[in-house]
Amino acid sequence: MDLNHAFYFVNVAEKQGFSAAARALGIPKSRISRHVRQLEESLDTRLLQRNSRHLSLTEAGKAYLQHARAALDCMATAEAAVRRGHDILEGSVTLSCSVGVAQFAVSRLLPLYLAENPGVVVRQQVSNAFADLIGDGVDIAIRGHVRLLPDSQLIQRRVAVVPWHLFASPGYLESHGTPGTPEELEGRAALTLGWRPDHDSWSLQDAGGTTATVPHQVRLRSDDMATLKQAAAEGLGIVALPHYVCRDEVAAGQLCRLLPDWTAGLPELSLLMPSRKGVPPQVEAMVAFLRKQLPTVVQDSPIT
Repeated sequence: MDLNHAFYFVNVAEKQGFSAAARALGIPKSRISRHVRQLEESLDTRLLQRNSRHLSLTEAGKAYLQHARAALDCMATAEAAVRRGHDILEGSVTLSCSVGVAQFAVSRLLPLYLAENPGVVVRQQVSNAFADLIGDGVDIAIRGHVRLLPDSQLIQRRVAVVPWHLFASPGYLESHGTPGTPEELEGRAALTLGWRPDHDSWSLQDAGGTTATVPHQVRLRSDDMATLKQAAAEGLGIVALPHYVCRDEVAAGQLCRLLPDWTAGLPELSLLMPSRKGVPPQVEAMVAFLRKQLPTVVQDSPIT
């Protein structure tokens, strides 16, 4: 196996094109094409289907990609083990998270991690859709969830509980009144996370475990927490969001927390990893960093 061939093939597959891989690696496209062609010739198998506009993996290409990634990861781990004695972390970490977590939590942390580890490159995938960790080559995924995640081959590490609260602008409360009980929320204008029609009510819980389901009138549905927060600040309705997302606006007086004795959800944040075997040092370092730092950003304590 020629690791150079494998390296260039993996980059073409991950970047979804020869030109994109060449730009990312800073080398001529012809060099990458030559390596991939030689790889296919040595295997006597076509790994890529390509034309002037589209590139896709064949079934053989998908199988080869999975094993080639594993081989390259092993080599990266071997090199890192040698460098570990010099206390220098090198290599890359691919991190996946949702848009909200990226904007309001991870954005505060990545500069710190990079400053502490100048030899590490971070590749951040941001999407509200669940990534295929193995298929997409993701090292770590940050996932928010209300219920227990299903059992799988993925390694799961719970990090923090993140209470959600209700927020509205002072102007909205002045016009519509400040609710003192969950019942007084009924029928209020709501700004809800998730663009697909789902439920039209808030599910609340107080410290004693009492619950309340309160119907509301949806004015805006969105996958983007920043859009919902801005709409709430403009006085368009009441929004349920994590406190850390609205921290700055509350401090500036642009938003007010409603019903302080009640929460609008207690989801958890967890870290997911494809395997505990052969994890490169830079990935281990980011896992440890996130488990320590994420709870401080979301204003909660780590789960032990």
